[in-house]
Amino acid sequence: MTHTIDIPAGEARSVTLSEGEVVRVVNSEGHQVVDTWAFCGADLAEHLSMEHSRSATYRILFKPEDVLVSTRFRPMLTILDDTSPGIHDTLHAACSTESNVFYGAPPDNPNCQDNLKDVLAGFGRQCETIPCPWNLFEHAVVRDDGSLVDEPSVAEPGDYVELRAEMDLVLICSACPSSVGDISHGTPRGAAIVVI
Repeated sequence: MTHTIDIPAGEARSVTLSEGEVVRVVNSEGHQVVDTWAFCGADLAEHLSMEHSRSATYRILFKPEDVLVSTRFRPMLTILDDTSPGIHDTLHAACSTESNVFYGAPPDNPNCQDNLKDVLAGFGRQCETIPCPWNLFEHAVVRDDGSLVDEPSVAEPGDYVELRAEMDLVLICSACPSSVGDISHGTPRGAAIVVI
C-alpha cells in the first residue's frame, strides 16, 4: 500500500524512511520547485550533501541510477526514476529571510529555510547551518560564460522523482514559496511525498 503526504504550497513535510524503502516526490500541480533534504536517521548531523554528491557523480545535474551521498560520502539516496525533464538544481541555497532582504523581497515572506528549521524542531533538532537543498524541478541553467539564469520550472502535473533510501533517514521536502524570480511559473503550488 502506498502512503501519500500532501505538502501544501509554501510549507514543508517530512517522512521517516527505512533503508530500502522507496519514495516519490511528486509535482502534483506542475511547475513547482521542491527544496529537498535528507538527514541520517541515527545522526541528524549527517545529511545529504550537494557538493559531495556532485563529486561522487561528477555532474551538476543528477539522473536515474546516480547514488547521492552524505557529508561523510556514505550512500543516502539512489535515483530510480525521473518522469520530469530531469532538471533539478544542485547549486542554489534555500530561500530565507536573509535572501528575501538581499533580493528586495519582503523579509516576512515564507521561506524554505524556516520551513526546514520548523520540521527539524519537531525532531528536537536545531540547525544553525542550513545544508544546500536538492532543488527538485528547479530549472537553473549554467550559461557558457559560467553565469546562472533561472527559468520557470518545466515539470508537468504528476511528474515525479523516485528515490530509494540507502540508509535509515528523514526526508524533508518544502514546496518552495519564493517570490524572487519566477522559478515556479507563477503562484507557488503544492507537492506530495508518496511512500511506495
